[in-house]
Amino acid sequence: MLTKRIIPCLDVKDGRVVKGINFINLIDAGDPVECAKIYSDLNADELVFLDITASSDNRKTIIDVVRNTAKKVFIPFTVGGGIRTTSDMREILQAGADKISINSSAIKNPDLINEGAKMFGNQCIVVAIDAKREGNSFKVYINGGRVRTDIDAIEWAKEAEKRGAGEILLTSMDKDGTKSGYDVELTKRVCEAVNIPVIASGGAGKMEDFSEILEYADAALAASLFHFKEIEINDLKDFLESKNIPVRRV
Repeated sequence: MLTKRIIPCLDVKDGRVVKGINFINLIDAGDPVECAKIYSDLNADELVFLDITASSDNRKTIIDVVRNTAKKVFIPFTVGGGIRTTSDMREILQAGADKISINSSAIKNPDLINEGAKMFGNQCIVVAIDAKREGNSFKVYINGGRVRTDIDAIEWAKEAEKRGAGEILLTSMDKDGTKSGYDVELTKRVCEAVNIPVIASGGAGKMEDFSEILEYADAALAASLFHFKEIEINDLKDFLESKNIPVRRV
């Protein structure tokens, strides 16, 4: 079995790390550059940096923050938010990111996935999916969860893979910030539908939530639990190893 990854997420608004519940009621959680360095030092496997209002504000990601963060981080680093073109992708990658994450722009222009994969390689292209349950299905939302689409999340994950995405970042909007556990059904359905790695996001509240979701997902992402030191990454890895879940060690 491949080792599972633990990934802190830095949601950034107006140059500060923030965290909310169900994508709203945001509270300050620190400076993104300093948070990133701390996580790099604390044995996180990767980082995800999301400029959460870039798309809704119709602006680009804050490049200076990305560049300064990349200087202090020595683990793989994904950046998303406001990336609309392959030129934007190149700018982010040249600023020091290892991967780029696209969400709203991929929905509006699916060919962007193909173009990015061809130009920079599949391994650089992460398609982020924000999904909310509607009965027995899950619908995709864009613009930081503000706009509903009619697109089915599982079908969209399959299309993203066909177009060249190297990874799916799957967030349950229903679970986001609730600490009630990841959405196992959503994650399991997407994992079974694609053959590329899936990062599960939204709902982590205790160590058992990670062990549960990592039966299906390749990686587990969390924010507030790590930001406010409710769970330490090394302690979490010790717990996962005790459950026979392989994790990375430096």
